Amino acid sequence: MENRRHHKRTFTGYGPNDMKKELSKWRPEVVELWEKCSVPEAIDKETFQKSFIRHVNTTLARSIYNVDNFSAYQATAHAVRDRLIQRWNETQQIHTERDQKRVYYLSLEFLLGRSLDNALLNLGLKDAFGEGVKELGFKMEDILGQEVDAALGNGGLGRLAACYMDSLATLCYPAWGYGVRYTYGIFQQKIVDGYQDEFPDYWLNFDNPWELPRVDIVVDVKFGGHVNKITEGDTVRHEWVGGETVQAVAYDVPIPGYGVKNCINIRLWSSKPRRKFDLGKFNAGEYDQAVQEQMKAEFLTAVLYPNDNHMVGKELRLKQQYFWVAASLYDMWVEVRRFKKSQRDWNEFPDQVAIQLNDTHPTLAIVELQRILVDEERLGWDEAWEIVTNTFAFTNHTVLPEAMEKWPVPTMSQLLPRHIQIIFDLNLFFLQKVEKFAPGDRDFLARLSIIEESTPQYVRMAHLAIVGSHRVNGVAKLHSKLIKETIFKDFVRFYGPDKFENKTNGITPRRWLHQANPKLSELISETLGHKDWLKDLSLLKKLEESVNDKEFRRRWIAVKHSNKVRLADYIRDVMDIDVNPNALFDVQVKRIHEYKRQFMNILGVIHHYNNIKSMSPEKMRNVVPRVVIFGGKAAPGYYIAKLVIKLINSVASVVNKDTNIQDLLKVIFIPDYNVSVAEIIVPASDISQHISTAGTEASGTSNMKFVLNGGLILGTVDGANIEIHEEIGDDNIFMFGHLAEQVEDLRYAHRYRDVTMDPHLNAVIKDIESGSFGEARIFAPLINTLTFGKDYYLISDDFGSYLDAQKLVEEAYKNEKDWAKKSILCTANMGKFSSDRAIKEYAESIWGTVPVEV
Repeated sequence: MENRRHHKRTFTGYGPNDMKKELSKWRPEVVELWEKCSVPEAIDKETFQKSFIRHVNTTLARSIYNVDNFSAYQATAHAVRDRLIQRWNETQQIHTERDQKRVYYLSLEFLLGRSLDNALLNLGLKDAFGEGVKELGFKMEDILGQEVDAALGNGGLGRLAACYMDSLATLCYPAWGYGVRYTYGIFQQKIVDGYQDEFPDYWLNFDNPWELPRVDIVVDVKFGGHVNKITEGDTVRHEWVGGETVQAVAYDVPIPGYGVKNCINIRLWSSKPRRKFDLGKFNAGEYDQAVQEQMKAEFLTAVLYPNDNHMVGKELRLKQQYFWVAASLYDMWVEVRRFKKSQRDWNEFPDQVAIQLNDTHPTLAIVELQRILVDEERLGWDEAWEIVTNTFAFTNHTVLPEAMEKWPVPTMSQLLPRHIQIIFDLNLFFLQKVEKFAPGDRDFLARLSIIEESTPQYVRMAHLAIVGSHRVNGVAKLHSKLIKETIFKDFVRFYGPDKFENKTNGITPRRWLHQANPKLSELISETLGHKDWLKDLSLLKKLEESVNDKEFRRRWIAVKHSNKVRLADYIRDVMDIDVNPNALFDVQVKRIHEYKRQFMNILGVIHHYNNIKSMSPEKMRNVVPRVVIFGGKAAPGYYIAKLVIKLINSVASVVNKDTNIQDLLKVIFIPDYNVSVAEIIVPASDISQHISTAGTEASGTSNMKFVLNGGLILGTVDGANIEIHEEIGDDNIFMFGHLAEQVEDLRYAHRYRDVTMDPHLNAVIKDIESGSFGEARIFAPLINTLTFGKDYYLISDDFGSYLDAQKLVEEAYKNEKDWAKKSILCTANMGKFSSDRAIKEYAESIWGTVPVEV
């Protein structure tokens, strides 16, 4: 590939014959010495302690008199990383030797959370290393608490990707992930006067032992310039020249499997300038100009999802996406070099490489691969396109039309002139086939077109992803059904239904039960007599046999209570608010968005608060104490979502100070929600709310995490709630609200008829407008979404049944014995929702690859 510098010295750059050639350069005694010195370090306590002290002395340059908890964390992390790297090298070597088909998972987010505890558990080192640090004068829990979350994601999309990488490693599939190394993450959330304020997340300020800088792996990525059309005899080729160049520098993050030696990799790209410092401009006194190129380049990977409510932000986000996929595809080109050396036919290339697009963000990879094959490898257009479509698969994560990415054609033409040409050609050839399929149906052509004919024109990335992939999958049964019946129904008509599949999401039980809830994990393993359930979640089904065991239920309840005490301690430490761990913990933590309806939740809290205030002291004694816990971030430019956060905090400030309600209700908004905070919240929940408007939540994975930990769901008939309901049964879930097939009729009624607002909701709105929770005018835009906004997310329509469901929750919680049974049965029936199951389905029906175990 022209004008790119790329030096690769890892095993991923070699085929089996290359490795033999490399080894043949060395004398036998050198090879023998190398192998002798490469023996993995032992994993016993004493060997770990030697590693710990060595890293304190040499890596950290400290002495025994200068070791605090943070440096103890760093030394422990480096000792664990040493063992990860050994496994990483073995894994890459054997994958290359076996030459099995590889999977490349492209995701703009990898919400990994903390790595040390996960690595210790997956490698089976926690007990030995825990004893080791104890003898050195430290506590493992204090050391684990020093790590900050990797700020590489925000919501369910990124956490799903992280769970899938864990399962790919555990199941021994040859796979790599590709993402972006964000300097400041999405943002650090602080609550100031009840409002969300965004600050940089300085997660990289200190040494990050979980990444391996690859300074020898640098890719030049180009923007702008122009395209030359070159005629050579009967052939025409295109050459993309000129423009600006930014360098992508690689950082590797090893991902260990559980109970296996396999350790796979996520490669993250950081943007750097080709020239960091202009000495001439500096000497001329132009100090700002001297570093301008560096600042401009580093902006690319500064922040996850740069705010795109203005044109500069849109351009930056598009550049970020192309930067990432261009570097990743070039990095994958080792597969092509290996493939070309084997002298196989190009049409066999998809037998070697599978690329999974996690949502529309990496869709430009389709165009980039077509450009490489046509412009640089000189393949014919149709031959190249056949390879591209058989290589890519696309996971869709939404049914919301406004969430479908679109890029203005003028912007793309300026930044990626060759790519926009290819997109228009792809669209032309595609629509010619559509025209033959449905002659004269111009509306059908317009609906399928990759180019949206508007002013300006837009490139529809979801359409491009569908046309350029051999498989498209949804992430829950209802979601997959809806995308075929609504947003993609015209593509189903054209391609037929076989191109579209369902792959219900899953979570890794290693992180979301074994690590997050160690006491419950220990109880389960003791009851089942093994830990095999950590790799086969269906084995939890046997817990049903213990549901009537009084002692088992007592211990189950005790574990839940200890987790609630831990969360109460966290709330007190972070927010200086005392909550009662004997209360019902009612949780809704996720990205703040109108369709997820945190607004309905806080409106319900106001209704409950007013009910309590109206009660006599005698009636109050029958009320179940409740702690309502919120958490999540709103996108910086999402004004209405940020107003929801403000309303939650305004209600909390009133409720939490009201001594007249006898501590029967507390409202908590936990700031800066992330994976580590979730690991404290999820095990402590009694009930979790998943209350999206039916047909809007693709799947959800937080619902799976809560139920796996013995928490019950209060939810709508939406996303994975439906399949969880099928598995755990009617008695162990609280469902409410209208169905997806009713939503459009209800919205139509709101648009064209005079729909009466639910009287309970109307009373709550009047209470807000009266100033009971602060200055009423602040919340007017929020209230307008229910009135002038025609209640698009149907809060009024579902509010009555929501309140009824809450009453059922309260009544059920009063019976401790029955509630414990429900909790046990929830966990026992979650076998389907393992990410291991999901990855096996992807591997078998989409990727066509098999495990390669070290």
